[in-house]
Amino acid sequence: MTGMIAQCKAEILRTLRNRKFVVTALLMPAIFYFIFTSTMDANMNIGGIQWKAYYLMSMTVFGVIGGSMNTISIRFAQERKQGWVQLLRITPLPSGAYVFSKIAAQSVINLGTIVFMFLIGGLFKGVELTFVQWLSCGLWIWIGILPFLALGTLIGTIRSVEVVQVISQVIFIVMSALGGLWMPIQSMPSLMQHIAEWLPSYRYGQGAWNMVAGASPDWIGIALLAAYAAVFMVLSSYRIKRQEAI
Repeated sequence: MTGMIAQCKAEILRTLRNRKFVVTALLMPAIFYFIFTSTMDANMNIGGIQWKAYYLMSMTVFGVIGGSMNTISIRFAQERKQGWVQLLRITPLPSGAYVFSKIAAQSVINLGTIVFMFLIGGLFKGVELTFVQWLSCGLWIWIGILPFLALGTLIGTIRSVEVVQVISQVIFIVMSALGGLWMPIQSMPSLMQHIAEWLPSYRYGQGAWNMVAGASPDWIGIALLAAYAAVFMVLSSYRIKRQEAI
């Protein structure tokens, strides 16, 4: 257990020192939030929700997805290429501790990102939610990131770090745009709206938007996110075991 905790601490410190993480997970969503809530009417409603509250959830989800996918995938690919994973096998750390420590460390970082974005929305943009809404939205975003952590791990099994960087970034941007994190899907053509409904990014954001509106996450959305998480975990586990066998 001591070794596991030490590994998690090391992962947290390494992530915080990563400038790309700071830009992707903190600065970029914060800047987008200020721009789009300043250039558009912050009091207009999207599905019965004030724009500044709606977009706060969008950008918080955006930042957490970006930080998780990019950090997990790139770090995983780099360390496998450098032989760090093989070195850990001869240590007393239990099997699976490597991946678990990365997910646990990233979860702590994600919690900081959520608090950071919520403080920006509440203090600088006057977003007013009840304590229960703040808490439920935060917990949803914190826990609901699992499919994207699993996807980051799957992408990280690709041996080329350069390819991983490109694929991770492309998937992140496409899912964010089509999933309604940049702009509500209500402003998209009908076909794109139907596509969005099947994307994990949209279902992830939808849960937070529903809570801000006083409703509960959609059960179909929860089922889809769980299915995505299961598929990505199975595929990543298969690829890791296959690569270890080789």
